[in-house]
Amino acid sequence: MPGLDGNLIRQRLADATLYLCTPNRPDLAEFADAALAGGVDIIQLRDKSLEAKQEIAALEVLAEACAAHGKLLAVNDRADIAYAVRADVLHLGQDDLPVSCARHVVGEEVVIGRSTHDVDQMQAAATQHGVDYFCTGPCWPTPTKPGRPAPGLDLVRATKGVRRPWFAIGGIDLQNLHEVKAAGATRVVVVRAITDAEDPKAAAESFKVELSS
Repeated sequence: MPGLDGNLIRQRLADATLYLCTPNRPDLAEFADAALAGGVDIIQLRDKSLEAKQEIAALEVLAEACAAHGKLLAVNDRADIAYAVRADVLHLGQDDLPVSCARHVVGEEVVIGRSTHDVDQMQAAATQHGVDYFCTGPCWPTPTKPGRPAPGLDLVRATKGVRRPWFAIGGIDLQNLHEVKAAGATRVVVVRAITDAEDPKAAAESFKVELSS
């Protein structure tokens, strides 16, 4: 399965506003198709319960959906798996493989992102060689990261104006999206607001409308 050209991936990343993280689920193919049809630009599989073989199988399902919709496929944490499935995006947390090592594994075509949770981490990710984008948050406490303190919208405000693409993350839904936008974010990562929606396509469409207004 050939990957996309790195320049095309980076252009799609720059244009992206809605990034979805989803666990594996029985209806993964149908869910991904609906969310991507609704306007999700990047979809990441984030499921710590999966062994490598299971993760690759789920990512192959997402890869097919992303190819059909012209959207980006992201892998969480695992550079080896990102390489194996020819993902477009590899996302690394603060305690994951160093960026330089990950870049050696996945090559130059793959986009690499970082998670940041305070101003120092954000400023480092904004300039670090090999990083293409970063996420800043959590904006609010979230059950997907239990025990992690939420730096809140102050971190989003501190990130406003950074030229490198960045996404606000953490507890964002359609009810509080206006607060995130007012703090300076133009791109967001969403989890439960779409994964728990009765109609994921409609939920994604609503986010895209709000993000473009």
